[in-house]
Amino acid sequence: MSELRPGVLEGAIAPVLNTVLHGHQQAEQFLAEAYRSGKSHHAILLEGPEGIGKATLAFRFANHVLSHPDPEQAPDRLADPDPASPVSRQIASGASHNLLHLTRPVDEKTGKVKSTITVDEVRKAGHFFSQTSGSGNWRIVIIDPADDLNRNGANAILKILEEPPRRALFLVLSHAPGRLLPTIRSRCLPLRLKPLSDEAMRAALDHLGFALRSDEEARAVLKIADGSVARALKIINYGGLDIIAAFDKAIDGEGPARRKAMHQLADALSGRDSDAAFNFFTEHVGDFLRQQARAAALDGRLDLANRFAGLVSAIDERFTVAGAYNLDRKQTILDVMSEIAA
Repeated sequence: MSELRPGVLEGAIAPVLNTVLHGHQQAEQFLAEAYRSGKSHHAILLEGPEGIGKATLAFRFANHVLSHPDPEQAPDRLADPDPASPVSRQIASGASHNLLHLTRPVDEKTGKVKSTITVDEVRKAGHFFSQTSGSGNWRIVIIDPADDLNRNGANAILKILEEPPRRALFLVLSHAPGRLLPTIRSRCLPLRLKPLSDEAMRAALDHLGFALRSDEEARAVLKIADGSVARALKIINYGGLDIIAAFDKAIDGEGPARRKAMHQLADALSGRDSDAAFNFFTEHVGDFLRQQARAAALDGRLDLANRFAGLVSAIDERFTVAGAYNLDRKQTILDVMSEIAA
């Protein structure tokens, strides 16, 4: 198990350090063959749900390219990175002059990861390319994920994508590509990664040192995780099953019992070091509302389906604003739960 880095879940291996990838053999083969052909696109959009291995694949491919700078001489498949190789050591330590990882920065005052990738972070890409312009080496930028770019940051990235430098490669990660600027999507080659199968999930969790205690626990975790290792870790390490049970109790309750359940849940998710649990809660709220909208639509209750669909967007926006402006988390949870209950 690796050191815990900012933004990395307890029990996870930071993608930059992870030498093993499960369940994406076809995507790996496509990237290796496209690169070897010499016709690889300068910007690849790695799409798929959060926590299925997109960042690990991006660093894996970056390692492959920097280890084999001549495409014609590159292997026809991606091998597990060798932690002892100079390229791997430089990438792992953040000291590679040919790789830039753009992600949400850590706030120096609070020590917490910021809510967006700002234009100041994106400007590092311009500096990165200007410093390495005469090297002749591949220069790789991983945007992780592009969903976190604020408006100015997204526009700044777009300008670079419109006129990419020579031998530049962009690996653009997205959990929800439909939310990206259409102009960014149009300049990238999409590569869709699917949620992991149960077999791949078990292998990934075993690689991280997690042995599910019983078949019943395994079925529950795998069902709710829905092919996402990150979601599985939140269930195992951050009380995901308890959060779902408390959410159901608050939604199904009535009168004083409902209000008490809501406050208990809000208190539990508003304490110190509860960011991961809170993030799991926000994901579950979105999943719950989408399921309700789907069920209402299948039942022919289109007005209700539209109301639930609208609530997904409204609550997602509420969570985003609350995070951006550091609003009271407990009150945000209570407001959201009241809207859903209504």
